[in-house]
Amino acid sequence: MKESILKNKSYHFALQIIETYKSISSNKKEFTLSRQLLKSGTSIGANIREAEFAQSNKDFISKMSIALKESSETEYWLLLLKDSDYLESENFNKLIDLNQELIKMLVSTINTMKLKPQ
Repeated sequence: MKESILKNKSYHFALQIIETYKSISSNKKEFTLSRQLLKSGTSIGANIREAEFAQSNKDFISKMSIALKESSETEYWLLLLKDSDYLESENFNKLIDLNQELIKMLVSTINTMKLKPQ
């Protein structure tokens, strides 16, 4: 898969999401929003991994599009956690920047694949 940078970045992002979840759930005793963040934030990389073995360009685009949707959802949960004072600004800024980077890479990958002949 050409997008090994994307695969690696999404994996390291997932690790940071897991650490954030563990911190919020143990220190702030918040389990609902942080669990949603955990699910969407780790799903990004899982879908990128699935795309590695796509059966066609269409299947690849579909998996990457799901990863993009999960990135958008992750942004939502990050904003909610920050605005409800469960997530500190410093950690929020780091995670939101990484997520935006993933979104840009996913959009670029999807657009490139759409230009390829089927």
